[in-house]
Amino acid sequence: MSGPRRLLVVLPNWVGDVVLATPTLAALRARFRDAHITYLMRAYVSEVTAGCDWHDGELHWPASTRAMPGLIGALRRERFDAALLLTNSWRSALAVWLGGAAQRVGYAREGRGVLLTDRLMPLRRDGQFVPSSVLPYYAALAERIGCPVSDRALRLGIRADQAAAGAALRKHYGLHPGEYAVVNPGAAFGAAKCWPAERFAEACDRLRDEMGLTPVLVGAPGEQPLLARIVELARGPVAALLKPGTTLGSLKEIVRTAGLLLCNDTGPRHYGNAFGVPTVTIFGPTHQAWTETGYRGEVCIQEPVECGPCQLRVCPIDHRCMTRVSAARVIDEVRALLARSGEPASAGTIPGR
Repeated sequence: MSGPRRLLVVLPNWVGDVVLATPTLAALRARFRDAHITYLMRAYVSEVTAGCDWHDGELHWPASTRAMPGLIGALRRERFDAALLLTNSWRSALAVWLGGAAQRVGYAREGRGVLLTDRLMPLRRDGQFVPSSVLPYYAALAERIGCPVSDRALRLGIRADQAAAGAALRKHYGLHPGEYAVVNPGAAFGAAKCWPAERFAEACDRLRDEMGLTPVLVGAPGEQPLLARIVELARGPVAALLKPGTTLGSLKEIVRTAGLLLCNDTGPRHYGNAFGVPTVTIFGPTHQAWTETGYRGEVCIQEPVECGPCQLRVCPIDHRCMTRVSAARVIDEVRALLARSGEPASAGTIPGR
């Protein structure tokens, strides 16, 4: 085997970015089958990568900076030949440098180029980053160490306990595979990414009454008030997975067996892509190019406005990019998408299934 024998991969922090990295992660495992591959990531990210067989060990970022020396010591003990940084932060490059990885591959951003042995340059124009898909962005890092990434399809695994937890939730809420629509109305990025609650409520009613799909609200623990508000605004029954709610692991199973995923531009959106679920995504302040995958089972809705895409977390004016998107428009797109859902879609699969 040519290439590193002990490889560290620093994973992104955002759930969606981790899913977008899966083509690169799968390619690394296929190319370096005999290597010991370790992921450095946030603890919660392990729920996303669980069920895949692409890595041999995990290290987690500490909750406080006071615990960083412990992580640095762990990195040094591993004696990594190479490290790929899928993150862009200065801190991650510093940790890998202090950890002693011989080859450190990453993008020269935030002044961290001096900490890298192999520096890639992100695409810029007139001093600004050019919006472009992170799929080739991540793949270029792997290619630097001799690992081509030819298959760009997203994919996810589901660990047995995650599948069981998802199945238990379906049973608890009376959900039948293929007969419900997962509706994710939140977004960790910020309020600017969120379509209004009253629009989601109207869409839930129309999914149920016109499409015959049971609307199922999901969200992070901090989004439970939003889910409760949508239930209150809806005219008819809506299943809100509150108590018990989903985890990042059980949500994979809930999305995998759904008939539809309706969401903002948020991390679980890419679960739909990875499992081949018809997905309608409502965009607001973010540029679609950053997360473009070519998945034909997804429809992206975005209202062109003079102030966007602004990439702001909170809208300083009237949130026109979202308020101008009607529930009727969304349901029309759902109907059209489901009508052609029999066409083959370029989607990922569960590894090993």
